[in-house]
Amino acid sequence: MRTRVCESIQTVLPEDWNRLLSDNYPFMRHEFLSALEESGCASKDTGWLPYPILCESATGELLGAMPLYLKNNSQGEFVFDFAWARAYEQVGQHYYPKLVAAIPFTPATGPRLLVRPNTDSSDNVRGALLSAAIELAVNINTSSLHVLFPLESETTILKNHGLLLRKDCQFHWQNRNYVDFAAFLDTFTSSKRKKTRRERRRIRDGGIHFEVRNGNELDAQDWERIMPLYTATFLRHGRMPYLNQQFFELIAQKMPDNLVVFMGFKGADLVATAICFRSDTTLYGRYWGANQFIDCLHFETCYYQGIDYCIQQGLQYFEPGTQGEHKISRGFVPTQTWSAHWLVQPQFAAAIDEYLDQERVHIDEYIDTVQGHVPYRREPD
Repeated sequence: MRTRVCESIQTVLPEDWNRLLSDNYPFMRHEFLSALEESGCASKDTGWLPYPILCESATGELLGAMPLYLKNNSQGEFVFDFAWARAYEQVGQHYYPKLVAAIPFTPATGPRLLVRPNTDSSDNVRGALLSAAIELAVNINTSSLHVLFPLESETTILKNHGLLLRKDCQFHWQNRNYVDFAAFLDTFTSSKRKKTRRERRRIRDGGIHFEVRNGNELDAQDWERIMPLYTATFLRHGRMPYLNQQFFELIAQKMPDNLVVFMGFKGADLVATAICFRSDTTLYGRYWGANQFIDCLHFETCYYQGIDYCIQQGLQYFEPGTQGEHKISRGFVPTQTWSAHWLVQPQFAAAIDEYLDQERVHIDEYIDTVQGHVPYRREPD
């Protein structure tokens, strides 16, 4: 085997890259990653300079790959290391640039060390990719290597290669073979069930109805209506949106079956939208927007519509994104997520390792505490 670093995902044939995927996880598909580059969303200007690493056989056959980016900031990662950067600055050192193995702007757990399915030497391929990434981090004078939202099954090999594991928590929903939304609500306590029904009724009484569209059901005119709502969410928080209209139009064209958009209308006017992605098993809630405040509209657009869709489509999981304790009373439960970190400076690595040990204790306590506030009548199996 041999490894090499590329300047762009677009130097790899789509069919070769996608052959490494064992399921329909949308964010690791060549189409998704190349759309980020082609639209300019992942570029040097946005702080996401592509450095994908490939592992090939002696005959040039692609055995594995790792999405990798050179970062000069920590924006769009959703694993917060700003305090680490400040610590570097306080002693006169530079935390940036750093290398990040992640999907830009996408806090969704998935494979980060791609290996061709049914490969006998899969651990060797993953090890070669990690070794190449660490070597690159040293050779181009970065502070560190970070692997964000890997599969839990990948954490062992990450730890064995000297990366420090960090635990965090998101709130996910699981389909327990509900026949419809009413059956899902039947598992709630009486007070939580009434609250949810009341929230949904407010939207119906307000004259708002929803349509669900896949990528091939959206044209340029639809995106002209969707984008201002999406953009407004970021502007309200004082920052520019991560993704542009060209990116979404490319996704709708290249992987329409993986794109799901919930559109809320009041009469003929689009008042709210949620841009989501899906695999064969999971709905991933990502971006939402509205052009006016309507009580409970956020809950309906981002959570209840998605749950209803999962039940109808037979999807097993709904990951609505990061943070948000308000998800708990809507049926989402705490779920641990992971990241892994390797730092060039041994002193900083030791300090962060100690910090992560303490942080894991607090995360575990938090998960236990939150579990006591889920709306279900009893703990789901």
